[in-house]
Amino acid sequence: MKFVGSKILAICMAVALLGSVALAQGPHGAGREGGGLFGGPMFDMMSDYLNLSDAQQTQIKQIMHSVKPAMEPLFQQEMQNHKAMMQLIMSNSFDEAKAQTLAQQSASIHEQIELAHAKAAQQAYQLLTPDQKTKLSEFLAKQEQRMQEHMQERGEHQAPPDSQ
Repeated sequence: MKFVGSKILAICMAVALLGSVALAQGPHGAGREGGGLFGGPMFDMMSDYLNLSDAQQTQIKQIMHSVKPAMEPLFQQEMQNHKAMMQLIMSNSFDEAKAQTLAQQSASIHEQIELAHAKAAQQAYQLLTPDQKTKLSEFLAKQEQRMQEHMQERGEHQAPPDSQ
């Protein structure tokens, strides 16, 4: 049962990674040369690592371009919500009800972004060959192991809470 859970986690991570390759910079880098939603070092690194064909690269970029119209307004909403929360934090009085509303809105926006991202990443994942899928799964397993080690180290090095 643990193997099945690990396999599902690896697939979910693969989907997220493939999508994040193209969406990593969000709207913030959209105008920069070699960056933005559809290029830059992360896409190039994963493309090289997985040895994506030109056709695969083109198809993945097309998938990511197809979600761009739906993602941009969500990124804008997310940014506006963040600004509103920062204004609330820096105000002279804290309105907990307003903070809760903003937090709920942020969670909803984030959920929509993640869902669109996962759908696009799943489409991109389907373009991979079995060997590329295996290679990606191995890469993600190593990343997961590094993250677990990092979390364990972090947990061991944190100071205990003050008991005074």
